[in-house]
Amino acid sequence: MKPNILLAASFLALALGSCNKDFVEIPPQTAISSTTFYKTQDDFTQAVNGTYAGLRSLYSDAYVMGEMRSDNTHYVFKSGDRGGQNVQREQIADFLEDPTNTYIANKWNSCYNIIARVNQILAQIDAASFDEAAKSNLKGQALFLRAFAYYELVQYFGDVPLHLKPASTIEETALPKTAAADTYTQIITDAKDAAALLPLKATQEKGRVTNGSAKTLLGYVYLTQKQYASAETILREVVSSGQYALLPDYAAVYALANKNSAESVFEVQYQQGTQGLQSNFAYIFIPALTNTQPITSVTPSNNQLIGGWNTPADDLISSYEANDKRKDASIGYYTVSGVSYPYVKKYLHAHALYNNTDDNWPVYRYADVLLLLAESLNEQGKSADALPFLNQVRTRAGLAATTAAGQTALRDVIAHERRIELAFENKRWLDLVRTGKAIEVMTAYGAKVKANPQKYYYPTGSGALSQSYNVTQSRLRFPIPDREVILNPLLK
Repeated sequence: MKPNILLAASFLALALGSCNKDFVEIPPQTAISSTTFYKTQDDFTQAVNGTYAGLRSLYSDAYVMGEMRSDNTHYVFKSGDRGGQNVQREQIADFLEDPTNTYIANKWNSCYNIIARVNQILAQIDAASFDEAAKSNLKGQALFLRAFAYYELVQYFGDVPLHLKPASTIEETALPKTAAADTYTQIITDAKDAAALLPLKATQEKGRVTNGSAKTLLGYVYLTQKQYASAETILREVVSSGQYALLPDYAAVYALANKNSAESVFEVQYQQGTQGLQSNFAYIFIPALTNTQPITSVTPSNNQLIGGWNTPADDLISSYEANDKRKDASIGYYTVSGVSYPYVKKYLHAHALYNNTDDNWPVYRYADVLLLLAESLNEQGKSADALPFLNQVRTRAGLAATTAAGQTALRDVIAHERRIELAFENKRWLDLVRTGKAIEVMTAYGAKVKANPQKYYYPTGSGALSQSYNVTQSRLRFPIPDREVILNPLLK
């Protein structure tokens, strides 16, 4: 991967960031603005790079509203550290969040920052004069990123403002909410246009989105909208493209040497070091420790408690079939005073600096595509056609091909395979919502947590709050951040 994808110019955060209510319309004298910056291919490349940078912010704490919200993991209750951010993470996991939650605001802001940058690019790129093939590629990337950001927003928040052009007045920054159905229509339009413009993976620079990335996004959107035939068509195109394959070894998918591998359809790029491009997923998923050296092999730079936010839940651990290779590749155990604690190890790889790692985040994998295709077929009653795609994933895991017959039975098998194959990749919660299982599954999970809190990493004498896990229809979407509503009363 070339470094320019990661090393976006720092001024872009200011020049291309989302609009706010405090700007004054004074022509810039010494600063770069949208009217003076967008001229050359290099300018647009730099602008697109800056938009990718927003994905690192989005995914750095995506686990809070993703994996923590599901029945895959549970946090370790830190009775001695009740800091605000700790409590806010717990509230999301316990279905007790409110509009003041920082992590909810971060999700909202990260998505709209991406959208604002894309809108600036799209407003300028058609009129620019440079190589048409390069222009199509850059425009396709921008369209994908806008579609992706809006898909994040509509899944997590439902009805949201739909900004499609740069705001030039205060009034244009304060739009009312758009119905989710209309936002989905725009997502589909953007993703289709992106797919038509983007090259195949074989000819795209590593780390950038491709034709297959856009089509996988479309597959997700169609499944969410229950447009199963459309999902089948677009996902078959990804499979038949010849651009992707399962790696033979599940654990190898996450190895640093296999970044952007044949199985990768899209992943967010990170790079360890001191330039602010690093990830720290390994430290989020390890047990709650002050001395992490026995697990990470890196001496801590302080004595602060870290980790424990995504400890594998017994519900998930017990769901692995015997001899499933994915279990050992995903989950390790750390023993303290004779007691073994599970932790997620799929992101744990060699690194030199404390809390500073090189791991990318897998957004779309080919295994994901195969399972989505199997789901789209099964939901159309084509259960027999779904089996070959499902069983490719099972075979790689060292398991026998499933012989489940009938739509209902196969639906359960596919859901199980997605849970196991994509464990700790922020898929489970959205899968539960998409398939209408979230209330049932998370209510039952909450009852288990309350009945046996020590099994879910609460210290003796502690447990979940009585009002937690009240999983209602309103909890399937997150509240719009209160500070956004204060700035824009149309969001009430």
